[in-house]
Formats: sequence, structure tokens, C-alpha cells
Amino acid sequence: MFDLPLRETIIFGLAAAAYLAAAIVGIVQLLAWGQKYRRFLVPLVALGAVLEAVMLIFRAVAIKAIPLTGTFESLIVLTIIFALIYLFLSVAIHRVWFASVMVWVIFCLLGLAAVVAEPVSAPHEAASTPWAIAHAIAMILGSASLMLATASAVLYLFSRRKLKQKRVLAVLGKVPSIQKLEQMNLFGLKSSFILMTFGLASGVGLSVSLGMTTRHWLTDSKIILIAVVWLLLGLILVLWRTVKLKEKTIAYATIVASALILFAAVGTLAFCGTWHDF
Repeated sequence: MFDLPLRETIIFGLAAAAYLAAAIVGIVQLLAWGQKYRRFLVPLVALGAVLEAVMLIFRAVAIKAIPLTGTFESLIVLTIIFALIYLFLSVAIHRVWFASVMVWVIFCLLGLAAVVAEPVSAPHEAASTPWAIAHAIAMILGSASLMLATASAVLYLFSRRKLKQKRVLAVLGKVPSIQKLEQMNLFGLKSSFILMTFGLASGVGLSVSLGMTTRHWLTDSKIILIAVVWLLLGLILVLWRTVKLKEKTIAYATIVASALILFAAVGTLAFCGTWHDF
């Protein structure tokens, strides 16, 4: 991220500071066992999202293209979308653990963008094609849905453990109900599977338009991992509908799928290598 122009670096730093402040407030409200700090979270997250949006505008001007052409830019968009999901859900869900987990996911996503990914200096030749735009939007929205499912899964496992230990007061009024967390987990999984289906289909269209062959798909680590995640999500949903897969198993499988998609997004660039770098 140090390849960014000075003004974009400053804006990125301010956005990171806003999300870090929100993450700290999330911890403070947990330690305070109350909701009185909640009023600071929404403005801080909203500020961070606005600053990221401004930075994307500067990115678009700098590369003269829609800012979806690189992993760094895509992670910024993913962070903004997840922040908007939190802001929307915060209207209906007033639970301190839910807010804390969501803001920490947002902060960690921004941290991944800063540490692992590099901003692009020029757009890829295929970045402005309809196939590329459809592919990028579908995959980013699918990833955001999976992050929501993962946050719900983590809270579900936390609540389940506390209730099993008969520590009802540890979750009462602080975490959404078990039933709501199950519904949010499944909603995130379903949305992610549908969006990733569109993303993979448009990705095939993009690769065909670029003249790429099946060999490219079968030897690229990022494409293989994303396909594995898509298959895993489909398997989870099929087993949930047919054999009534246990909620605990679904939660753990969701976390595994989330880890795989994050590694596909950033880990492959650092460790495996991939031609899919835009």
C-alpha cells in the first residue's frame, strides 16, 4: 500500500484509524457490559466507509478505470460492502457481541488490504469489459455474504458453548438468539453460493474472451480454491436440505470456507502465485 500517492495514503490511514477506533470501542463495550458505547460505533464505521469510498474515487482517477482491477482495490470494496451490511443490520440487531465481531472483521479486512495486497498503477486490459465487471462485483458481494455468515457462525459457536456451560448471563442480551444466528448463517451461505455461481460463470466468460484454456483454470491456485469453496458451499446447503446437517457442523464448515476464500484472495498472491492477479 506504500505505492499509493500521498493523498490516498493519508485517506487510507484515516479510514484505518476510524475502523481501529471502532474496534477498540467494540472491546470497551464488552468490558463495560453495556450499550452506552454503541452510539460511537455507527458513526466511526460510517466515517471509515466514506473515507474508503473517497479513496476509491482517487484510485479510479489515478488508473483511469473502475477500481476493481486489483486485489487491493477489491479488498477495499469488500470492506465497504461489509461495513454497509453492518450499518444496515445495526438498526435491527442491538447486541454488543454482534457489533464487536462485525467491526473487528471490517478492521481485519482492511488490514489484509494494507499488508498483503498492492495497489495497481494501471488497469488490466480486461478490467473494463462487461465480463470482468460482472465477475468482480459478483465475487465481492459473494465474499461479503460469506463474511456475514462467518461472523454469525462464530457468534453461534460462542453462544452455544456458553449455554452448554450454563453461563446464560454471558450471552443474555449481548448476543442475538441462537435461532437468529442460525438464520443469518444460512442466509449468508445461500447468498454467497448464488453470487459465487454468477461470479464463476462470468469468470468463465471472461477467460474465454481472453483466449484462456482449461489448463489455465486447472493449474491456477486461486481459481481452484474458489471452485473448492463454491463446491463446499453447495455441499453444505444440499446436506442441510436433505439430511438436516447439524447447525454446529454448518458453523464450522462456514469458518473453513471463509478461511479458504481469504487465502484465495490474498494468500495465493503471497505464497502460491496466480495469473489471476486482477
